[in-house]
This record gives sequence, C-alpha cells and structure tokens, in this order.
Amino acid sequence: MPAQIAEEEIFKTAPFDPRFPNTNQTRYCYQSYIDYHRCQKVRGADYKPCEYFSKVFHSVCPNSWIEKWDDQREEGTFAGNI
Repeated sequence: MPAQIAEEEIFKTAPFDPRFPNTNQTRYCYQSYIDYHRCQKVRGADYKPCEYFSKVFHSVCPNSWIEKWDDQREEGTFAGNI
C-alpha cells in the first residue's frame, strides 16, 4: 500500500447503529446513503460532518448498489426521498 494512502486515512467498518440491530444491514446501507445526500442538499457539499454518512454507506453497501443509485439519481428515477 502506498505510504501516502496509509497516512491519510485508516479504513474502518461502520459503527453499530441501534436503529438497525439485526445482522442484515440492508436498511442501514440504504438509510446512510439517503442521509448523506440529504445532508449535502441541506448543508452543502463542503459540510464535513456529511462525510460520516458517506463512509458508512461505502463500508456497508455493495458497490453495485451505490453505482445503481447514483445512476438513478442522475436520471431522476431514484425512489428515495432526498
């Protein structure tokens, strides 16, 4: 691993969220994705605390889901309420 990446950020898994106590993390994934984009919409793209939700959904969600949801948001067909 390049030294620059190792020094900048240590990757961790998403912390426990009591709203989602079961082992199935699908809702945690989806809700974190929604929360991230809502936070950016309300607070702006430069608001650093929104990055927490980004780290969580990137840790919990499969990449294919994220890509699919990003495409749907761009097309205006995403089912979630952002």
